[in-house]
Amino acid sequence: MQFLLAFVVVAPLLGAVAALLPAPPGLKGKNPDQAVLRHGVTVTGAVLIAAIVLAVGFDHDHPATMQATTDISWIPALDVRIHLGIDGISLPLLLLTALLTFLCALYSYFKLPAGPSPKAFVALVLVLESGTLATFAVLDLLLFFLAFEMVLIPMYFLIARWGGGQRQAAAWKFILYTLLGSVVMLLGILLIGLKSGTFDMVALATDNGRGLTTSVQVIAVLAIGLGLAVKTPMWPLHSWLPDAHTAAPTVGSVLLAGVLLKMGTYGFVRILLPIAPDGMRTFAPYLAAFAVVGIVYGSLACLALARTGAKGDLKRLIAYSSVGHMGFVLLGIATMTPTGVNGALFANIAHGLITGLLFFLVGAIKDRYGTADLDTLAGATGAALYGRAPRLGALLAFAAVASLGLPGLAGFWGEMLTLFGAYSPAEGLSRPAFRTFMAIGAFGTLLTAAYMLIVVRRVCMGEHTPHSRLSPDDRAPHAADGPEPSGAAGARPAATTLQLADIQTYEAAAWTPLAALTVLAGLWPAVLLGLTDPAVQKLLAGGKS
Repeated sequence: MQFLLAFVVVAPLLGAVAALLPAPPGLKGKNPDQAVLRHGVTVTGAVLIAAIVLAVGFDHDHPATMQATTDISWIPALDVRIHLGIDGISLPLLLLTALLTFLCALYSYFKLPAGPSPKAFVALVLVLESGTLATFAVLDLLLFFLAFEMVLIPMYFLIARWGGGQRQAAAWKFILYTLLGSVVMLLGILLIGLKSGTFDMVALATDNGRGLTTSVQVIAVLAIGLGLAVKTPMWPLHSWLPDAHTAAPTVGSVLLAGVLLKMGTYGFVRILLPIAPDGMRTFAPYLAAFAVVGIVYGSLACLALARTGAKGDLKRLIAYSSVGHMGFVLLGIATMTPTGVNGALFANIAHGLITGLLFFLVGAIKDRYGTADLDTLAGATGAALYGRAPRLGALLAFAAVASLGLPGLAGFWGEMLTLFGAYSPAEGLSRPAFRTFMAIGAFGTLLTAAYMLIVVRRVCMGEHTPHSRLSPDDRAPHAADGPEPSGAAGARPAATTLQLADIQTYEAAAWTPLAALTVLAGLWPAVLLGLTDPAVQKLLAGGKS
């Protein structure tokens, strides 16, 4: 188990180095570019298999106990240790990261985004995976910070070199926001380490803030919380996210939404809740207030983008939806109750699965149409996806209703549990205030349903507005003409009957696991809650089971 966890964290980094080296003669094949992409699939596949074996070997009877631990002195002068371990909180995030990165590598093997050398692309994706996995596995505050920062440079280059329009500006905005937040976070981490005498997260969680004065905890929560809030992202520190998602390549958007955003909320749960509980209690009402503003703001922004004539970009709309969904995660954390925190962790996983699938689908739609503009997609298509690529349309509708929190799918449980947690927050928190936040959050679920259903109606069903129809010359390069529907001759321009390529085999391979897990988590939530609940109970109790 120790070896497996170390392998999961280190193997992608070694794979990144190997990707940049010349391929051995026997592995070059006829196409060196395909060889390095195959290398990426192999490494991420091996990491996923190791993560699954790790999950199978995990002691599910004691998910609150740190398992597969490694504890080696690294910098004795600062008492910094290479301390690794997983429990019921970090294991699901570890598996989600390994799965999404493998699916992105598999998708890129067949659909590499336009840009420089595939070698650099594969190496950056593997470095990104290693940093994210390390963030969820390390148990030392300084190592956490290093892993947290390790993902920034790869994501910057993925956006700046393989992204679409305005990619340079979006990449700079991403890196500046996150780096400035990280500088403040480092000050908070150093404050905790210097005042407590250790950077060990397990020891600090067991101490439960008793070695830190309330003023130190308040300052630490403010400093670390700002850095985590930027990465989450929390309103009003979210403005880098829509630009980054809009410009990023498809796999960049999937990893950004499905993995990187989880690092911020994980830091709130793993560091601030157990290590500085008094400081969190001070800031919890403000965190909850920002969270519910983010829920409503994200939904209203999506409604504005979805309306006819707004020229809204579908990728940008899904990015704004992430601001709202992560608001539910922050609201659950702010309740400081087992119900709310479990709901936040569940919503984290659900968001990774559903939004990852949505970004895959939007990327496929953009490839086919040559645009993600909602007015163009809706007005140019006649029967739209249901009539032109029915399986693609059906899967988009499925992902949309999962995102709006339909009961029976993964998106439902996280939102419901966070609202229940807000109804009865932890002792010392204002119950009337949190019930007000609960009501605002519940209103946000209605707004989410509204914009998601508008998207399904417009993109999957289309709008019969002749002015905005695409001409045959404007369609995606690989779209093929299809036969005129029976009885439709002369009823509509020929451009509306053009058929699109439906879901391809490689797309089905990349998307099916996400759809299946969305259904599984929705129908059988105990699989995930059985892991997280004992660990959350212990975390909130100051390390006591």
